Amino acid sequence: MTSTSGGEAIVNGLVAHGVDTVFGLPGAQIYGLFDAFQQAQLKVIGARHEQTCGYMAFGYARASGRPGVFSVVPGPGVLNAGAALLTAFGCNEPVLCLTGQVPTPFLDRGRGHLHEMPNQLATLRSFVKWAERIEYPGVAPALVARAFQEMQSGRPGPAALEMPWDVFTQRAEVESVAPFDPLPPPRPDGDRVKAAAERIAASRAPMIFVGRGAIHAGAEILELAEALDAPVVAFRSGRGIVSNDHELGLTMAAAYELWPQTDLMIGIGTRMELPTWRWSYRPEGQQSIRIDIDPAEMRRFAPDTAIIADAREGTSDLLAAVQRRGFTRQPGRREAIRAASASALRQIQAIQPQMSYLNILREVLPADAIVTDELSQVGFASWYGFPVYQPRTFISSGYQGTLGAGFPTALGAKIACPDRPVVAITGDGGFMFAAQELATAVQFKIGVVTLVFNNNAYGNVRRDQLQGFDGRVVASDLVNPDFVRLAESFGVGAARVSTPEAFRPALERALADGGPYLIEIEVPTDSEVSPWAFIHRQKP
Repeated sequence: MTSTSGGEAIVNGLVAHGVDTVFGLPGAQIYGLFDAFQQAQLKVIGARHEQTCGYMAFGYARASGRPGVFSVVPGPGVLNAGAALLTAFGCNEPVLCLTGQVPTPFLDRGRGHLHEMPNQLATLRSFVKWAERIEYPGVAPALVARAFQEMQSGRPGPAALEMPWDVFTQRAEVESVAPFDPLPPPRPDGDRVKAAAERIAASRAPMIFVGRGAIHAGAEILELAEALDAPVVAFRSGRGIVSNDHELGLTMAAAYELWPQTDLMIGIGTRMELPTWRWSYRPEGQQSIRIDIDPAEMRRFAPDTAIIADAREGTSDLLAAVQRRGFTRQPGRREAIRAASASALRQIQAIQPQMSYLNILREVLPADAIVTDELSQVGFASWYGFPVYQPRTFISSGYQGTLGAGFPTALGAKIACPDRPVVAITGDGGFMFAAQELATAVQFKIGVVTLVFNNNAYGNVRRDQLQGFDGRVVASDLVNPDFVRLAESFGVGAARVSTPEAFRPALERALADGGPYLIEIEVPTDSEVSPWAFIHRQKP
């Protein structure tokens, strides 16, 4: 038992869980917490906007597999960071938000204290996995441990802790608390595993779909795939679980070539977004199996056989059951899979100029480089046009699709993985949501290479307006700064190109530079081929 302030009690809990880096933007309510960060010698990465703090923590978590922690002021600070928390919730990442509250005498009084919002805790609980208030220093260690337990148990997700302004500096006798063990996952039900193995034995052309929940089960999934000659496909978050370098690791474009003959789909740790609604139909008589740790997923899309379990354990048990039951591979299956990949690769080259740039990006970057996408014409095309070789190396904002998320997410990923190249794909519209964070990149020497594809428009919005609303364009044309001069004004290296041929040497120079670098890529307005034909697929 030692005399400890509320802020120190929180930080001691963070240190006990291995946290050494925090992203944050200090303010009056949380001064006591930031002083505790400083005293504990944690690395604190500041930012120019609260949303960036949240997205840096998200990028850190996704790239490293470790919880990302950020701190912002309550009320408007929490709401500014809310998009990142919502993204962490949608992408199942352990991100912890630490925030303040009005002073204890003002709690729940509605008297209009600085940054007060009605029932902040209830608001947080509506879009994070778990949230609680720390009202006394002595309870902080246990609640910090509880937050980490919740973030990392079952289906991962974000958590939030708030503390009243005065409690951050209030002192009390505080006892340390060891980290709590994760809650045990449900064991795979043997009868369901056996039923799934029977379905597999009866199939001729199975296909495996993977998502974020399967990131840690790559070896087991590949073994199952090879036993079944089953292609493995991911939409966004699961990319790289089975490498696109492996003949069974398919992009969504290649997998769709095989979809008409697929008689069994096996979902592992995925929402099944791609086959259940991105693709417009299911082959007649097709069966389905799902392995997921979250029972609620089986209500959202009910499979023929549901195995509620951790992806690794469930896949391992299923593989063992298949080996006992037996499976007959179909002659020519691998040849058909290779042909589908080759056909899709040829077809997607029509998505220009996006594919020309993505091809060069893949050729130049090493296999372990990290790429963040952005809602942009190149970002959309990257979902199927940029091969991914390792999990956690392709980071998107998932189904939230937050415009402006890519660049700050890349900053967090680079902090987590400083020795690996990190490239942010952005459009001109999205980049301007967080352009001020060039200052953060310079201040903290975060060597992200940012690609700004400049078509002077919210390109997707403009296309939709032209095609769907009789050519009426509203608020989708943009007036942009000179991005090269803007970057240079922050002290960031920069270059401008307008052709793929000029892009390669510019990218190589940017990566060799080692510091933050921006490449503006000029793209004529309305010149980009729509990438959507390979994302929303129609029945042939």
